[in-house]
Amino acid sequence: MFSALGHEHEIRGVIDSGKAETGAHPSVEVRVNARALKVIDKEESDKARAEVQSTMLGPSVLDSERFKEIVFKSTSADPAGEGKWTLHGNLTLHGQTKPVTVHVTLKDGRYTGEAIVKQTDFGIEPPGKAGVRAKDEVRIVFDVHLAR
Repeated sequence: MFSALGHEHEIRGVIDSGKAETGAHPSVEVRVNARALKVIDKEESDKARAEVQSTMLGPSVLDSERFKEIVFKSTSADPAGEGKWTLHGNLTLHGQTKPVTVHVTLKDGRYTGEAIVKQTDFGIEPPGKAGVRAKDEVRIVFDVHLAR
C-alpha cells in the first residue's frame, strides 16, 4: 500500500531477485523492478489508476526510468517472537540509500510484514497540488510466497 494523492493506493510489485540466509547470521536481499510496479486500486476508475500510475513512475516520484531498481539489504535480524523478526537494513529507492526497519512474520511458508518510510528521506517530494499533498509517510506491506 502506498499513500499518495490523499488516498490509500494499492500497488503490486514482484521481486525480480532475492536471496535469504538462515542460521547464525540471517539476512535477506530483495530487488524489485520499479518500472513494473502496478496500481491496482479496485475502487478507482481506469483513468484514475492510470493517473496515479503515471505520477508514481514519473520523474517527480520514483523516476523509474532513471532509478530502475528498488533494493532492500538487511544488515541485522532480531528475533521478535515465534516466527517473527525485526530486520534492520538499507533501502535503496529513487537513487538514495537509507536505513529502514522491517517487521516480518513467517507463517505457512509466507513472509508477511511491513515497513514505514518517508518519501522525503529519499529525495521524493510527496505528490499533489498546493494544500492537497500526499502524506510523507508511506506504509509498505508485503506478502512473499516462497517458490520451491
